[in-house]
Amino acid sequence: MNLMLKANPNPNPKDDAKKTRTVDLGNGSSVIYVPRFLAYDVAWEFFNYLDNHIPWTRPTLRVFGRSCTQPRDTCYVASAGLPDLIYSGYQPHAYSWDDFPPLKDILDAVHKMLPGSTFNSLLLNRYKGGNDYVGWHSDDEKLYGSTPEIVSVSFGCERDFILKKKSGKSSQERRSDDKPPLKRSRKSSQDDQHSFMLKHGSLLVMTGNTQRDWLHSVPKRAKAETARINLTFRLVLQE
Repeated sequence: MNLMLKANPNPNPKDDAKKTRTVDLGNGSSVIYVPRFLAYDVAWEFFNYLDNHIPWTRPTLRVFGRSCTQPRDTCYVASAGLPDLIYSGYQPHAYSWDDFPPLKDILDAVHKMLPGSTFNSLLLNRYKGGNDYVGWHSDDEKLYGSTPEIVSVSFGCERDFILKKKSGKSSQERRSDDKPPLKRSRKSSQDDQHSFMLKHGSLLVMTGNTQRDWLHSVPKRAKAETARINLTFRLVLQE
């Protein structure tokens, strides 16, 4: 199917800029959230394409010595010649950007939104409902470098995206997709946790030392009855 969708950031960028939320996490870490990165109707066109044409899979992972099914669907796209992505004992097949032309349109829109940034890989995740989630983790794999810029574009059902500061103990945490995120202690400082409601057509950027110093998750939500699709753009460093 030859479907070429054009990314169309909202025609009123000045209005959108007023709604952009920037959070300085300290120590060289920050998050930028743009709730209206893509126009509403265009974002739904992308959602329908992704939902129906991406070869989604729900892999088996190896976590803490035992096997479990990843609690969301996934797909991986990357430029040719990059090192393999491997997480929790799973190595996804790397599809080409040319396999799904609309993804290149979204990538172009991301590059226009973030001048000077470059991304060559994309991890897609589909959360079919509120029981699908991603546990606490950081994208601190060596193939992304020490201060990676991670860009997340969301479609469909709104979901919470939560960051919490690593402690001496939690800094050793690895992704544990068989266990939902734990609730924070009431004694925790508000500065140690931040929450974003990721809207349909939104963009979120994590920069600087965020992956070194912070964990993030998309927790289970009983009221999330419809699907959400998330695209996470990263730069994989060449060996």
